[in-house]
Amino acid sequence: MPGRKKRITSRPLRATSIRSSLDTSFTVRPATPDDASTLAALHTAVAQHLTELHGQGPWSGKTSEKGVLYAMRTGRVFVATIADQIVATFRLTTKKPWAIDTSYFTKCQRPLYLLAMAVTAARQRQGLGRRCLEEAERIAQSWPADAIRLDAYDAASGAGGFYAKCNFTEIGRTTYRNAPLIYYERLLT
Repeated sequence: MPGRKKRITSRPLRATSIRSSLDTSFTVRPATPDDASTLAALHTAVAQHLTELHGQGPWSGKTSEKGVLYAMRTGRVFVATIADQIVATFRLTTKKPWAIDTSYFTKCQRPLYLLAMAVTAARQRQGLGRRCLEEAERIAQSWPADAIRLDAYDAASGAGGFYAKCNFTEIGRTTYRNAPLIYYERLLT
């Protein structure tokens, strides 16, 4: 029914802990409203870091606490922590984002969309993004979902190469509002 909001329901998720070779505790848990200001700051800092490296672009926006709270209402936001400090985040939702054209993707019944993944600049290139993707897949399988879909900027600031290295399949390229994008998916069995 048009205009009607769909409530996301499924089993509650518990935090999981993974040990790295450095024996650093890495935990992923659902975000709470108390995390909103920290997540807004994390997203804004990552955007600022990308802008410093690659110049102004669609990645340069600021994130507000209100925006994070909205994301929590329309999907599930997760935080990754090390020693109780938030170091990364991602969101999963059943609602198709505006920049996604579903005609590019493999037809499936229950896709999830991975959005707003960010790793704090000081912790990038340490495997945390890969671990977040592993957790996203675990969560998606228990949702249940049959695919994870996402887009990445087709630019030096984009994470396309990262998603490809993490076994996501590139399935198309397009431009949305003057931003070149690459679509990726991972089909779940």
